[in-house]
Amino acid sequence: MAHYSAHQQAAAGAVPAHFKDLFTSGRLGSAEQDNGNSRNNNNGRDDNNEQENRLNNANNNGQSEAECWVFGYGSLCWHPGFTFSKCITGYVRGFVRRFWQGNATHRGTEEKPGRVATLMKDKEGITWGCAYRVTGNTALEYLKQRECTLGGYATLEAKFFPRVASQDTPFSGEAVEVLVYVATPENQHWLGEAPLLEIAHQIATSRGPSGHNAEYLLRLAMFMHEEIPGVRDEHLFELERLVLDELYRQEIPMSSVMGRNPDRIRRDSHEDIRRQPSFEFTSRVPETKLRCLNI
Repeated sequence: MAHYSAHQQAAAGAVPAHFKDLFTSGRLGSAEQDNGNSRNNNNGRDDNNEQENRLNNANNNGQSEAECWVFGYGSLCWHPGFTFSKCITGYVRGFVRRFWQGNATHRGTEEKPGRVATLMKDKEGITWGCAYRVTGNTALEYLKQRECTLGGYATLEAKFFPRVASQDTPFSGEAVEVLVYVATPENQHWLGEAPLLEIAHQIATSRGPSGHNAEYLLRLAMFMHEEIPGVRDEHLFELERLVLDELYRQEIPMSSVMGRNPDRIRRDSHEDIRRQPSFEFTSRVPETKLRCLNI
């Protein structure tokens, strides 16, 4: 069952200095690679977050470290910043993506906060993104600081549906639970709904320690266009159009917005190992006898 965590916001002074350095320097993790995927990070530890309960049964199957899947629908789609062993595109149901969360630590400042994505419940909604398979505590500790302590997000469990099912993944067409970071109206950074023109202006004119707010939006839109073509996200794509118009109107060069290109992420490596066609469902169709009619 989906649930929001009881995570409490940490005081600004409680954030470890080395995590502040990660974001002010613009580097999320080291250059170390893991099978051509993402980077490692050395984090401080804080055992008060619910997400760690997912790893407490690490030795149940004789494993030294437990695995879990983390769903990204914002900057995690193009800049995860942690080590993972697999990345798979897909979606979660019952949510829509909205730029209603304020941000004063990555893409804005306290005086001029930026706007970043969160998920809002909508029983007819579908949000596309990607799921990362992570092992052990390191990635989750990093995400706790990045998303919860600094970003104001809480944790949620949801069902993830892969774009391509394969025997090479644990999904095989079935949805599995993933950890999701969401912002709710109760957090201190919440900005909420606003006219799209107003949101676009705020995004086009905000910048923080991790870079320009527009980069966050435009790279997320690029992920959707390139990795999941044919899928429409009206809120995201309309904001993309409005932000580009605003940047042009204010004569803000794209070179000052986009920063350096992130490392390429290998997604859906199982796509060429698709499951063999199965007739398990067609075999359940009841036999039908046809009658010839003399006309």
